Amino acid sequence: MPDPDAQLDEAIAAISDPERLRAALDLVARAAPGLQRVLTAALADGGWFDTAHNAAVREAVSSDEVDERVRAVRTLTAEETRLSMLVGVAVGFELARELGSRVESQAHGPAATDPHEED
Repeated sequence: MPDPDAQLDEAIAAISDPERLRAALDLVARAAPGLQRVLTAALADGGWFDTAHNAAVREAVSSDEVDERVRAVRTLTAEETRLSMLVGVAVGFELARELGSRVESQAHGPAATDPHEED
């Protein structure tokens, strides 16, 4: 049985090819409006940008010290970016799974079931 970590490393190496990455970026750009709605909903459902986030923004900009304010805003931006990327990856994984199950269903005819569904 293939090692999942090795398979992941091979897949990452494959998409590191500039031409392949460019094609993926083009695809994402075309799908961006729909993906943006899903990402926004996922972030909202997870409570990532709620009252606590608004308090963190207020705290980041409240310092009288300019250097401290800049540091706090940079830190907050980096944290938001990391979080959004992780949620975006989760959305991407689920999208790939959904597309894969549709391709598999089409290949096996209309009677095929989703292999990811629980009985």
